Amino acid sequence: MNKFLTALIAVTALNSQTFAAGAKALEAGQYNIDPMHSKVGFEIPHLVISTVEGNFKTYGGSLNVADQFNKSKIEADVDISSVDTGVADRDGHLKSPDFFDAAKYPKMTFKSTSITGSPESFKMTGDLTIRGKTKKVTFEGNYRGSAVDGYGNTKAAFVAQTKINRKDFGLTWSNVVEVGPVVGDEVTIKLNIQAAKVVAAKK
Repeated sequence: MNKFLTALIAVTALNSQTFAAGAKALEAGQYNIDPMHSKVGFEIPHLVISTVEGNFKTYGGSLNVADQFNKSKIEADVDISSVDTGVADRDGHLKSPDFFDAAKYPKMTFKSTSITGSPESFKMTGDLTIRGKTKKVTFEGNYRGSAVDGYGNTKAAFVAQTKINRKDFGLTWSNVVEVGPVVGDEVTIKLNIQAAKVVAAKK
């Protein structure tokens, strides 16, 4: 093995150990999602050969982290009209009755029903409601660490991901070209969440 590769592996291992050593244990308590430092994104196949990515700009929610992690709970909601794929015409189509029908169903919601594993590697199952239809989904995620920001607020970071079939939620619009469907059925939902711990008011 050449010296450069050996050094690269050593630096990578050191960085990993530093992150693990510096990562603060997840504290129990109530946390509110910080939308300024979070992202609710999705990715869906397009024309079979590629994908389209997008995200929602407006959302909120809370995490109740219990002393026993598997008793923790989360509730969140997303404003459907805030969908953004970078193309105004496409976003308008997504908001239309062909897809989300934002005028009739303005919110997408999630409420956890069970959490298993540890903060470092967990599975979160819950009720996802889109377009008035509710299905059980399971996110796989992990806790990335905590830090105190410049204002003295404790922030905790998480990432999580799941895959759903859009047609299970009534998003059935489709069109077919030579290579196959214009829009695929499987949607990957990606969460990158930073949440602020709620400080109890002083009496």
